[in-house]
Amino acid sequence: MTDKQLLHLVFGGELEEVEGLTFKDLDKLDIVGIYPNYAKAHDAWKAKAQSTVDNAEMRYFIVHMHRLLDPDTDTGAA
Repeated sequence: MTDKQLLHLVFGGELEEVEGLTFKDLDKLDIVGIYPNYAKAHDAWKAKAQSTVDNAEMRYFIVHMHRLLDPDTDTGAA
């Protein structure tokens, strides 16, 4: 039996403020990729986040695309 595909998007960019959510330049967003599950997305997120640790304004995020595509999805996971 195959695990259910739960798509996750990993992306990031420089924020205008360290504690904000507004990006400085949308044209410079780093689209890391789309992953079939949270574990793979987390690995990609962690690698990118660690590689930019010296830039306090650079942030990476994981978007649960499966929740946007099917809001009634209950995965029981993060």
